[in-house]
Amino acid sequence: MRFKTIIAATGILAALAAFAALPALAQAAKEASSSTPICVNCHEKAVKTTMLTAHGARNDVSGAACQACHGDAALHAKDPLKNKPPANALSAKDATAAEKSGVCLTCHSSTRALAAWSSGQHRKNDVSCNDCHSIHGTPSASNDKMLKVTDSTTVAPYVTTARQLAYKTCLACHADVRGDIMKPSHHPIVEGKVACHDCHDPHGALTPVMLKAESYQDLCISCHADKRGPWIHEHPPVMENCATCHTPHGSSHGKLLAQKPPALCADCHPGGHTHGIYDGRGTLPGVNPGNIRFEGSGCVACHRQIHGSNAPASAFGQFFVR
Repeated sequence: MRFKTIIAATGILAALAAFAALPALAQAAKEASSSTPICVNCHEKAVKTTMLTAHGARNDVSGAACQACHGDAALHAKDPLKNKPPANALSAKDATAAEKSGVCLTCHSSTRALAAWSSGQHRKNDVSCNDCHSIHGTPSASNDKMLKVTDSTTVAPYVTTARQLAYKTCLACHADVRGDIMKPSHHPIVEGKVACHDCHDPHGALTPVMLKAESYQDLCISCHADKRGPWIHEHPPVMENCATCHTPHGSSHGKLLAQKPPALCADCHPGGHTHGIYDGRGTLPGVNPGNIRFEGSGCVACHRQIHGSNAPASAFGQFFVR
């Protein structure tokens, strides 16, 4: 009996505690509803998709963040049926790319990432912010940059994520790159280890293809530091432009090479060791009679230090041999 009395008393106390907590819960619910933007009454989906973003975090009960982009909606909020939402560049069908981007730039013009926007190729080719970004996009299907979802695939290939990889947004316009990144030798873009914006700055740069570095070489050695040098014997194409020999998006040849050696090397070294079999000339300087053992061989079989060599001249370092 004593235990039953204790259990009953505990139940009564729990009920009283729950009853006492009801006013607090009601107050919390009231505060939550009072802080909900008024726009959610009609535009529930549009508001909810921004709640977890930086834009949604700055919204308030009057929908200040909504009005920052869509214009003053005070009259529309009072009588939605009588007063249509204000027309601006985001709603006008004939608005130019500059006008659409201008809405975003009212807040983001001072952002460091947009310092070169006016000189970038995207702006010059009439690409607006909302061509790539979706403010009302679904966060779970896009990424932290609110990029537009262009693929309905629930899981990206080769990666365990339901979020769309950034390169798919780029391929919506740059369809010519799609074939390159699918070639046997490619940067791991489709695998999600390298993104387009790791090399290119989509918001603008002074370089021809909006590279994030002043030159191809500076960009490439930011990852391939073992090719940085300095070298005692430098290979001029390496010092000038890595893209002379490599295609950065993808290639049918190993190591992203533009051609398969020795054809690639022959572009600059047409003589090399590939002398005719019957012409009597040696394949090495000063060798006579003709020696054809190098005929058809790959150049890098011997010239392994093709990016540069620190071997002394006495060890034929100037020929980049191993």
